[in-house]
Amino acid sequence: MAHQITLIPGDGIGPEVADATVRAVDATGAKIEWERVDAGARALAEQGQLIPDDVFASLECTRVGLKGPTATPIGGGHQSINVALRKKLGLYTNFRPVRMLPGLKTRYHDLALDLAIFRENTEDLYSGLEHEVVPGVVESLKIITQNASMRIARAAFEWSRRESRKKVVAIHKANIMKLSDGLFLKCCREVASHFPDVAYSEMIVDNACMQLVMRPETFDVLVLPNLYGDIISDLTAGLVGGLGIVPGANIGDNHAIFEAVHGTAPDIAGKCMANPTALMQSAVLMLAHLGERDASARLHAAIYQTYAERDHLTGDVGGKSSTTEFTEAVIRRL
Repeated sequence: MAHQITLIPGDGIGPEVADATVRAVDATGAKIEWERVDAGARALAEQGQLIPDDVFASLECTRVGLKGPTATPIGGGHQSINVALRKKLGLYTNFRPVRMLPGLKTRYHDLALDLAIFRENTEDLYSGLEHEVVPGVVESLKIITQNASMRIARAAFEWSRRESRKKVVAIHKANIMKLSDGLFLKCCREVASHFPDVAYSEMIVDNACMQLVMRPETFDVLVLPNLYGDIISDLTAGLVGGLGIVPGANIGDNHAIFEAVHGTAPDIAGKCMANPTALMQSAVLMLAHLGERDASARLHAAIYQTYAERDHLTGDVGGKSSTTEFTEAVIRRL
């Protein structure tokens, strides 16, 4: 029986990387039926909504989505598409594996970096609770709850045990925000007490940023509140080559969306120059989530082999190939 997947191509280079990824996934032999829906700037222009009703209707049926980059207009009261999807569908875990690709030259290419970021996805300063107290003074509320903190901590520790990872570090600023980040740490400590096989530690967020730049190989699994997770997940992506190659997953109890976390790159849209690696690697995570572990492993291996041989890479990672040429190279290696 085929898996039903909601495909949100997105804006800018989104349709190009989405089409490339669909080709690669279909070439694995996994039985997928794609239901395409639009969200983002194009949907706003054509349908008057950033997230039309058919997006949620599709995701309620399929429960799994693959999403390209989308554009949210700045100003005008438009909520971030990603934030809206995460809240509506209860996607409380943002999972970002960060691994060095073979053959890719970065400042840290001599290190076999393999990190995992678990970012709480539904609250913190991203709750969007802001107001102007008096002219010239604005308040933004930081929301941290026991329920959300326990969920993300459990997700990090359960994954670490399942994947035989050695240590989890909780990132915080509890030295200043003693109640909010203090509650987050309290929850992490409680969950950690049930996983004696996984080492647990804590690190203040500013020190964590410095240590990630100086000694990234000392980290394994990181668990963070929403804002710190947003910042540090992009920082760690920079260690291995940028947002164009790292995957992202947003997972809840009943739904999951796998997405490229880079931008829409309108300057190269339609030119067949875009690198589809991030969305392809997100599809690797999606296939594993669906139980298609053989297809997931083969697509992962094909991407890594293409990078190792360096003969069909796109311009952003030092190659000269087009989106199509890179995609065909990956498919051949399947």
